[in-house]
Amino acid sequence: MTLKELEKQLLALTPGEKTQAIQLLVQSLSNTWQGIEKTLGVCGGDARIAKTRIPIWSLVNYRILGANDVLILQDFPHLSAAELVNAWAYAEAHPEEIEAAIARNKAA
Repeated sequence: MTLKELEKQLLALTPGEKTQAIQLLVQSLSNTWQGIEKTLGVCGGDARIAKTRIPIWSLVNYRILGANDVLILQDFPHLSAAELVNAWAYAEAHPEEIEAAIARNKAA
């Protein structure tokens, strides 16, 4: 996608969506993701929900396998909806990282 194409899409967003897009860009540039941690030696160093051992790639993979947010929150009762939203935002911003982690773990 070119910057010109992205510009058209950004201008078509609602004010609330633009705010979310700005927050996503700021997070991406500062490389700080609220509620997301990477720690060498924990979950293979993969991005995970903070203070848990739930890797973002595993949530994405669960969704690929057909689970929706309601089911994920039922299956992980200690996971909050806000943490799940943060996980999806991180996954959207880092698709290559997530795809590589899923592939690596499928091969293991």
